[in-house]
Amino acid sequence: MRTRLLTVLAVLGMLLTACTDGDGGAHGVITLRFQSLAWQQDSVTANKQLVKEWNASHPGIKVEYVQGSWDSVHDQLLTSFEGGEAPDIIHDASDDLADFAYGGYLADLRGSLPSRLKSDIPRRSWKAATFGDGVYGVPFLQEPRVLVANSRLLKASGVRVATPDRPWSWDEFRSVARRLSGKGTYGVAWPLKEPVSATLNLSLSAGGRLFHRGADGKVTVRFGDADAVVPRTVRDTVATDHSASGTTLGMGGSDTLPGFFGGKYAMVPLGFSYRQQIAQQAPKGFDWQVLPAPAGADGLTQGVSPQTLSIAEDSPHKKEAAAFLDFLLRPRNMVRLALGDWMLPTGTQALRDPALHTAKNDWATGTALADRLSPAPAQSMRGYPEWKDKVATPAFQEYYSGAIGLRELRERLERDGNLVLARYQR
Repeated sequence: MRTRLLTVLAVLGMLLTACTDGDGGAHGVITLRFQSLAWQQDSVTANKQLVKEWNASHPGIKVEYVQGSWDSVHDQLLTSFEGGEAPDIIHDASDDLADFAYGGYLADLRGSLPSRLKSDIPRRSWKAATFGDGVYGVPFLQEPRVLVANSRLLKASGVRVATPDRPWSWDEFRSVARRLSGKGTYGVAWPLKEPVSATLNLSLSAGGRLFHRGADGKVTVRFGDADAVVPRTVRDTVATDHSASGTTLGMGGSDTLPGFFGGKYAMVPLGFSYRQQIAQQAPKGFDWQVLPAPAGADGLTQGVSPQTLSIAEDSPHKKEAAAFLDFLLRPRNMVRLALGDWMLPTGTQALRDPALHTAKNDWATGTALADRLSPAPAQSMRGYPEWKDKVATPAFQEYYSGAIGLRELRERLERDGNLVLARYQR
């Protein structure tokens, strides 16, 4: 009797094993966890709808949507990696990937992605997710920094309106900001609560690089004249020209919108995706438009940190995860994600979609800047998060507020910055 019972239990065990995959999915169904950082309602809707469409057409591979947050993603991912609980598919930004890639937490995607996807995204965008010899994410959405301007105030001032074909230089921008100032209005607001990314990415237009990789592969910080163009412009508009409000230096982009709508600020440099908030929140009759950021010695070039999709190295279903990425990033689906986030797709086919070239909400202005977007100079550098938080952010904040001068800014970025980088490059 006991032998018969053991035999029955063994058979039942084999049947149960045959009906489940390694992750406990029923009837052989593979389950992939997709952590998305979408937060705007249109974007969340687009992502969830695409997951629903995938699940309807792939009954053997179920994708589970997991909501993440930009505010805590780095620490949350680090904890999940170290605890062996990372999602299979990871939404992040390219400037957050270096430590995860070098740490062995992300899968190298070079042999996993279809040729269609690899050829559709430009090489310059792939560089944003390339660390060492591997590719650890698919860059799929990006946004330029632009100037959002009060159209009525622009017209009343008589200034030449910048276009992608004829942008303002940094000197002309400073002159325009002065012309737009007066009678309770500042020409520009600088929302620089998080000053590092905005400063470094805009500095590429002036030829600023800040980070320089030597023949030995090691990176050092050198703050030259070109790197000083954008910081000096910000400081001078606040302290010398009084065409910018110093109180906005501690604000985030959304914090400046009430003053922008009320005519207190004529222009605000913002990411392209802020158009959604402006379109939704602007008072009835408020007329606004998007202008390109100022151009320097290198024209309209600016740095971006594209949003990325990666696969965890510990995922037991990398092949299936790569297939989902291919589906999610088909040209039409990439357009849907871009429209949902009010950003630009990296894919060349998606960028040609007529929906991204309309005059409404100035989509065409942003799309015209797409081929001038380059990987942010800092993102391939190990130790960037620590460098940004401990060295660059306080140094730029103190410089912009007037607490230190340009010489001390340079010394702190170079001296303290190189000490941080050296620890990661031993």
